[in-house]
Amino acid sequence: MYPVRSLQVDLDGPVHYADYGGEGTPLLLIHGLAGSSLNWMAVAPSLAETHRVLAVDLLGFGQTPLAGRKATLEANRRMVDRFLRNVIGEPAILVGNSMGGLISILEAAAEPVRVRGLVLVNPAVPKRVGAIGEALVQGLFVSFLAPGVAELALATRGRMVEPEVVVTRILGLVARNPEKIGREIVEAHLEQARRRHGRREAERAFIQASRSLLAAYARKRKFYSTIERISTPTLLLHGAHDRLVPLAAAEELARRRPDWTFHIYRDLGHVPMMEDPEDFLRVVEGWLGRLAAASAA
Repeated sequence: MYPVRSLQVDLDGPVHYADYGGEGTPLLLIHGLAGSSLNWMAVAPSLAETHRVLAVDLLGFGQTPLAGRKATLEANRRMVDRFLRNVIGEPAILVGNSMGGLISILEAAAEPVRVRGLVLVNPAVPKRVGAIGEALVQGLFVSFLAPGVAELALATRGRMVEPEVVVTRILGLVARNPEKIGREIVEAHLEQARRRHGRREAERAFIQASRSLLAAYARKRKFYSTIERISTPTLLLHGAHDRLVPLAAAEELARRRPDWTFHIYRDLGHVPMMEDPEDFLRVVEGWLGRLAAASAA
């Protein structure tokens, strides 16, 4: 097993990433909203046994500062594109969770020559008409549209809520059974939350990314036309108990792209790679193996 290295590259400003080593077709792991490269730490070492594996911190998240940049979908898509060109140097398989899944979709549509495959893990995609999400979650995100409301709420939370409480609440939202997430993973997220606690730049990045996501959700027709342009092999994964992106949204995606491989984790939520690393790896490694065999044939 390769030791993980914490590295930084200049892409119009510093970008942090974790290099898990490995050889073979590169995998670039891309986290979701409020996440970081730490979200992949339970599965990345195993993936590196058969692939070159890197996990990036998106703009304003983890250890990547905004540094004058924006945390929008398109800004992060451009950063990922430069990372593929300047750091990886060859086409890669993008493994994206939540917002990272949507960024992966956008990159595969915009720059197909740089993407060998997609693994979309509970991707943040528009809901199907009639799909019902949790009212609390919906209200939270809609509140970000009002100028000043989100800024005040997050600034207040930063002053009053301890990092341990923030991490506990986030894990409780994204996981069906947060108590099953490995203690090492929880501790790593706690340490990172303490370092970022109260930083206004982190709050700005979260708000910018949230508003960009909501804008993308409002343009469903444009999103589905983007989906039609993707030509790369794709594995679509979704936890049935996702409170942020309803299963119905993934089912609609699978209906529109029946050529994609679709797998539902019946007992998991929004972050299968953290909730059940073994089952996540079973499905993903099986698909990667079949993809490699098909490419070699």
